[in-house]
Amino acid sequence: MKNRRHKEIREIIEQQDIETQYQLTEALRARGFNVTQATISRDIKELGLIKISTGDNTFCYGFPPGLNSINTYDRAKRFLRENLLKVEVGHNIVILKTHPGMAQGMASCVDGLNWREILGSIAGDDTIFLVSRDEDEPHELARKLRELIG
Repeated sequence: MKNRRHKEIREIIEQQDIETQYQLTEALRARGFNVTQATISRDIKELGLIKISTGDNTFCYGFPPGLNSINTYDRAKRFLRENLLKVEVGHNIVILKTHPGMAQGMASCVDGLNWREILGSIAGDDTIFLVSRDEDEPHELARKLRELIG
């Protein structure tokens, strides 16, 4: 439910100027979500939303400049901490094991990090193959992933 709500919030923020938590609450309620102000406040923090000037002396919620609205470093870090089970290295491939059903979401988060070492990723249900640019980089990539989850 939370993931669906976050997806809706991203769509709302991208489609309309939302100046207050009350406006965001009402927009979500119009889409069938029964939410409280406290829930909206947590969602805003988790999504990394900030107030951005609209140019006419008003401010609305948005994503920090230069950040992809779907993938932020903090979101990837949190997602990996909660769902990454194992990191293994083989030749120029790093294999990530996740909880069932979480691999595609995690691959999207990792792709969103835009790390130079990652040439590409393939995700199944609970396994992700990360292909490194060359055979010297997979260990560094694995180290960075392990460091990310602390």
